[in-house]
Amino acid sequence: MKVAVTGSSGLIGTALVTSLRSDGHQVITLVRRPPRSDDEVRWDPRAADAGLAATQGGLEGIGACVHLAGAGVASHRWTSRYKAEIRASRVLGTRALAGALARLGSPPATLVSASAIGWYGDTGGREVDESAPAGNGFLSRVVRDWEAAADPAAAVGIRVVHIRSGLVLTPSGGFLARLLPLARLGLCPRFASGAQVMTWISLSDEIGAMKFLLDRKDISGPVNLTAPDPVTNSAFTSALAAAVGRRDLPWLRVPAPVIRLGLGEAAVELLTSARVIPKRLLEAGYKFRYPALAEALAAELTGAPARGSAQSLPG
Repeated sequence: MKVAVTGSSGLIGTALVTSLRSDGHQVITLVRRPPRSDDEVRWDPRAADAGLAATQGGLEGIGACVHLAGAGVASHRWTSRYKAEIRASRVLGTRALAGALARLGSPPATLVSASAIGWYGDTGGREVDESAPAGNGFLSRVVRDWEAAADPAAAVGIRVVHIRSGLVLTPSGGFLARLLPLARLGLCPRFASGAQVMTWISLSDEIGAMKFLLDRKDISGPVNLTAPDPVTNSAFTSALAAAVGRRDLPWLRVPAPVIRLGLGEAAVELLTSARVIPKRLLEAGYKFRYPALAEALAAELTGAPARGSAQSLPG
């Protein structure tokens, strides 16, 4: 299959492109700089036509597109300017790309578009699945509009899948990478009470689930990319300490007011409690490589290969 990918230089995009190519698929990466090879196509997520009007030939014949581009939510303090950047990078970029795909002479059959469990907001730890309504906070509003921005693709018959990802666990970046130095020193703290529920997924399953969804032509709409075993922040901290061979220190905590002082509004990323279940993935028969946290941490920290057979796409 010929697959186009945005956000291919990011943490998840890099892993996905590598996995697809290792399976023998042709991958076209959409980049925002001048192309350096024949498998790159330049695009502009802020342009009305995604900057693809003059280069659509590079996308002709693609069977699917995976859209992962967007400004990092946890990489900056949420100033008014950066909140606008978070929103614009997702909503405008998705709308432009969806429109450009819809205008292709032969549109792809599938668009898998990044989304997030921020859709649900803080549920107080209550279990939710894809049928739950959107929350009311900033991230919930962004995710709602982000998903709606793909409507131009759906309108011409492209199968659109919104992948609502939890915390993706990998030592290469993101939440886990920021905690690892502290954990290896035996100084990884709990955040606030530690009772807030964290919904996570291993990088191996994030990539495996995306490939599974590319293959499943019967699935569209929102799909939670989350492990079936969410845990509290306290349980996560304890499991991480065990994974790096350090003693857990339950008394070591960062109080909520200190987190809010240091991170501002972005503190919701550490303090929100949401137990998000991958109901649609499980019902569709996806087999998690690492459904439990301890084994996911062990595998990701050692670079162990995924267990079982890999999900494959049609050639």
